[in-house]
Amino acid sequence: MAKQAKQPVDGAEEVRRDLSGEDPEQLKHYYYQMLLLRRFEERAGEMYTKAKIGGYCHLNLGEEATIVGLMAALTADDYIFTNYREHGYIIARGIEPGPVMAELFGKETGVSRGRGGSMHLFDAGTHFMGGYAIVGGQLPLATGAAYALKQQNRPGVVVCQMGDATTNIGAWHESLNLAALWKLPVIYLIVNNGYGMGTTVEEGAAEPDLYKRGAAFRMHGERVDGRDVLAIRDAARRLRERAENEKQPAILEAVSFRFRGHSVIDADRYRDPEEVKQGRAQDPVSMFARQLSDAKIADDAWLKETATRVEREVQEAIDFADKSPDPKIEDLFDYMYATPVPNTPGREEALAIARQAQGGR
Repeated sequence: MAKQAKQPVDGAEEVRRDLSGEDPEQLKHYYYQMLLLRRFEERAGEMYTKAKIGGYCHLNLGEEATIVGLMAALTADDYIFTNYREHGYIIARGIEPGPVMAELFGKETGVSRGRGGSMHLFDAGTHFMGGYAIVGGQLPLATGAAYALKQQNRPGVVVCQMGDATTNIGAWHESLNLAALWKLPVIYLIVNNGYGMGTTVEEGAAEPDLYKRGAAFRMHGERVDGRDVLAIRDAARRLRERAENEKQPAILEAVSFRFRGHSVIDADRYRDPEEVKQGRAQDPVSMFARQLSDAKIADDAWLKETATRVEREVQEAIDFADKSPDPKIEDLFDYMYATPVPNTPGREEALAIARQAQGGR
């Protein structure tokens, strides 16, 4: 029987706010980014069905406002650790769609040189410290990075993004305890889309108000409407300044809606069809477009022009990935060790097996 999650933010009302104090060009850039993430993910899903993408693939569909708002609040000094639903985060951080799509395709030109795939995107230059396939695997690492920033007296904060179910594992409690005890500059961002795979938050969490789950560690927490890009930006910016200046960690719970199943192979039969219909009706991308139109910031011509630009850029990313070379068999052991180890035991045998798997090439 299909289930329905209790949404902590009322999805019946459309996001409305006064945009008069905002920079019009910045608002238009937010919309462009949100639309870019939407089209990228839609086409990534399409590429998966065409067997261009292997392994697992988890999409950010419906969470575009959360991603863009968060990234708008960060500085170049900040670090971000994410879970495996991270395509949109690395693009919004400033990485071009081409290398991201190439990584999904497993190509040498990908952000992880084709070694990581969808769940392990990485870019040290922008302090994007990776997506992690193990639920909660990023929590201790992000907490450790925040400890390093404080010990080295360096600027910046750490953002640790996760899904709602991650707050039920041991690493969550251990990390929050140390962050509060040592007063670390870290923000734990919970993207609450209502479900941990097929289990609702209410069925999996004794305290379903997830922003309150730091209370045992006397850690500040807030909840924000994940459909509202400006609400996310403002909350993240305020908590970021607090973390950097006062060395006070915090929890930020962003309530979003997952447009599709947990992954691209999830048939999503466990959710009530009416819930899915209502959630998709409150599309953050469409709502923001209406806000810009109502405020006379963007007209139909600009919206159409932006849509055309985004379609072109995403197609170019797919073409780039398609034409990029596969990693070479001879490079199988590259990037596995900090120092090259040419005579690793079993190296030649492993290479021979890999060549055989590729048909003797």
